[in-house]
Amino acid sequence: MSLKVGIVGLPNVGKSTLFNALLKKRVALSADYPFATVEPNVGVVAVSDSRLERLAELVKLEEKIDQLPPIVPAVVEFVDIAGLVKGAHQGAGLGNQFLSHIREVDVIIHVLRDFEDENVARAGAENPDSDKLTVETELALSDLQTLEKLIATPSFAKATEGKQEKDPLASQKAEILNQIKGELDQGRSLGKYQIADDRLRDWFSHLPLLSIKPVLYVYNVSEASISSSAYNVSESAISEHLEGEKNVATPSRWNNQRWNGKNEMVICAKLEEELADYSEAERMEYLQSLGIKQTGLERLITVAYQLLDLISFLTTTGKKEVRAWTIKKGTKAPQAAGVIHTDFEKSFIRAQVIEYGKLIEAGSYGAAKQKGWIRTEGKEYIVQDGDVIEFLVGS
Repeated sequence: MSLKVGIVGLPNVGKSTLFNALLKKRVALSADYPFATVEPNVGVVAVSDSRLERLAELVKLEEKIDQLPPIVPAVVEFVDIAGLVKGAHQGAGLGNQFLSHIREVDVIIHVLRDFEDENVARAGAENPDSDKLTVETELALSDLQTLEKLIATPSFAKATEGKQEKDPLASQKAEILNQIKGELDQGRSLGKYQIADDRLRDWFSHLPLLSIKPVLYVYNVSEASISSSAYNVSESAISEHLEGEKNVATPSRWNNQRWNGKNEMVICAKLEEELADYSEAERMEYLQSLGIKQTGLERLITVAYQLLDLISFLTTTGKKEVRAWTIKKGTKAPQAAGVIHTDFEKSFIRAQVIEYGKLIEAGSYGAAKQKGWIRTEGKEYIVQDGDVIEFLVGS
């Protein structure tokens, strides 16, 4: 599976600048006037994963080849979406286009302007808090319109009246839709609505709603405001917080607590765009001079993965390639095989698995086999992040 991330915000907050930095080249127009982006810019970005190069080195030695096998990293698709203005849910500005593009993404990166520059017009942006409220209000109002249409459909109307329906879950679905609508009607934030019933999760995840999508707030600051402490947020702290969010005691609940900054990041988009022109060595040297361990863009992709519970498993095919594949945490071996090729899920027999760290420790596949570290796993095995897997499938 691939991850699709939408970059949203008011006009002139730095969305296209951030997008350019992500792609390490200036492909989107950065301009100080509203709607510089009309059609969304789309770019595919490789996910940095140091395990791939180390694994490729191991394969090179074992296969006795002169060069590293091709490395194919996991990728993230970023979409730079036109700036939103008040009234977007009624079609103001490029509202209809803006909202339709957001519906297609998995995660929203909400860029908030937190810098002063007299050369860049505000175009409606006032301060991060009010700007955040403007965008969230437009998403909520759009969702209200969508919910009214869904609830008015005959199947949900009958379920609400208690009449028998072919869909045995129709009444539960209607209850959820009405609950969401009630919250929005009262001006409350949806937060993260969680579904405990496995039978409803897939249905819920495919609802055409905007304000229930995972959001990462990116505060775009000036170069003078860069703080190494803000840039060096602990990834483990973010991960621990996200794990805590999943401990749900009730069938479904609203969670409106702030994340205490853990779904918020500080980035200087202008600096990140400039760093994209540097060599890797120059980039790391400059970051070290600022006391920054990792670029904001690298952290951004990591957190986007965490927001969606995504992990990567690795495969090697000798001289052909070393590759990372993206799956949801909790995916079983046959479904992971299906990410490589849909036929593999149906014809799955077993999987040969070893943890990345154990393989590197062994030094080669041959040594790992001698140590008994390569395991045979069946259909119920849940793939872990960093597993190096060889799938055995039927013809």
